[in-house]
Amino acid sequence: MKVILQRDVPKVGKGGEIVNVADGYARNYLFPRKYAVPATGGFLKEHQSRAQHDKVREAKLHQVAETAAGKLEGLTVIIKGKVGSGTKLYGSITAQDVAEAVKEATGVEVDKRRVGLVDPIKTLGVYPIPVRLASDISVTIQVDVTTEQELERRAAEAAQAEARATQAAQEAAEAEVAAEASTEE
Repeated sequence: MKVILQRDVPKVGKGGEIVNVADGYARNYLFPRKYAVPATGGFLKEHQSRAQHDKVREAKLHQVAETAAGKLEGLTVIIKGKVGSGTKLYGSITAQDVAEAVKEATGVEVDKRRVGLVDPIKTLGVYPIPVRLASDISVTIQVDVTTEQELERRAAEAAQAEARATQAAQEAAEAEVAAEASTEE
């Protein structure tokens, strides 16, 4: 008997598929539990229209996922944590924390269930974490777990490097002006 599966049934098929099963299995197991309906007239037309609608919706979701992947590719997210002894955190960084940090950094909303964090992060460091945006689109982001003091130190180093670069540019400009002045004489 041909039936349309309403949901995934182990060793039979996935939801939405039309499969052939034994008559007794369909009548005694699949139909009473509403796992399937007979593949006849009205049910078949409804299945085809739903499949077409799902295909359009899936295409839109895929396009949105590709756009989000472009924004997230190569992203490094900084999450601040409080540290106990050494590099061990008080508490831990979860998939929810990573999803919120990504939304804050890029505006892209990521479901915490799509963040591939197996175990919560409990120590400082940089972690590559896969984010699955669609069934076939996945990107890897870097999560930098650090302390407030480390962020302040990094900002100070960046400011010093910028000051050195500005000073070097000024010295180069002054040397160029001096060289032009000496060639004119």
